[in-house]
Amino acid sequence: MPAHIDPRLLRAFVAVAEELHFTRAAARLFIAQQALSRDVRRLERELRAELFLRTTRQVTLTADGERLLPYARRALQAQDDLVAAFGQARPLLVDLNSPGLHTHRRVLHLARELAPEVELMARFESGLTGAAGELIAGRLDASFGRYAGLDPALRAQLDQVPVRLEPMAVMLPEGHRLAARAAVPLAALAGEVVYAGAGNPRTPEWTDLAHHLFEGRGIEVAPPFPLAVGEEEFQRLMAKTRTPVLAVVGFPAMPGTVVRPLVDPVPLSPVSLVWRKGLVHPGLDALRRAAAQLAAGEGWLRRPTDGWIPAKDDDVMSGFM
Repeated sequence: MPAHIDPRLLRAFVAVAEELHFTRAAARLFIAQQALSRDVRRLERELRAELFLRTTRQVTLTADGERLLPYARRALQAQDDLVAAFGQARPLLVDLNSPGLHTHRRVLHLARELAPEVELMARFESGLTGAAGELIAGRLDASFGRYAGLDPALRAQLDQVPVRLEPMAVMLPEGHRLAARAAVPLAALAGEVVYAGAGNPRTPEWTDLAHHLFEGRGIEVAPPFPLAVGEEEFQRLMAKTRTPVLAVVGFPAMPGTVVRPLVDPVPLSPVSLVWRKGLVHPGLDALRRAAAQLAAGEGWLRRPTDGWIPAKDDDVMSGFM
């Protein structure tokens, strides 16, 4: 057993152990896959233990790898805490859910301007429920989404501040009967089947919002589709099915589609900045300042007279509007 283990090697090990995929782990650490593989092999040599079983199809932890993982996580957390305590904060890992969500990107970009000395690293976990477990485990630091849609057991371990009541929209295939309209009244969607992420384990809070919105209006939530991973696969699936998609205003249209705001009433997607309880980090402070500035300057938390949100979201958001 070596007297000292380079923390970089432990970070490489933990990333592969959590992703069980060398390419994804390398992307997460922003290093070349070759360098990551080299670090893992070096750690195995130093510990004189095989940590992963590698085949052409999968990567799995060995018994020694399983035994090392909790120790490695604790060692890295202790190092991060030590560095943060002396003013050299580790990067803050911020989940933006999806590259197409305008509100989340704007908060992050302003936070970077407000605190240029702090590294805020973007991640894309594709849904607040999917990110919540990562937040609680310390593998993410902050995320965005519909806080009221989380399970109460998750909310008990998280803090939040409302950011925006974001007007919702529908993405329609070109040539759809409603595509020529500048805005789509909810009543006009009666009889339609609309995709809202049903079956995606990372986004049940979004599907739940759709059920509340469509209830009593004659609109159906589309049944689960095959889970598309990545923008290209999602575009391919939507082009094949030509199913309308529930979205937010500002979400970029996919090829062959148009995005139209929903009206009469204007449905609102409640967006909060969410982090794990007890987190102290200058990057989180910058995110909170950025969210507050944008909300105040652009009226993000002002509810239009014909705005709609579910009652349980009202309880979460009302104290901040």
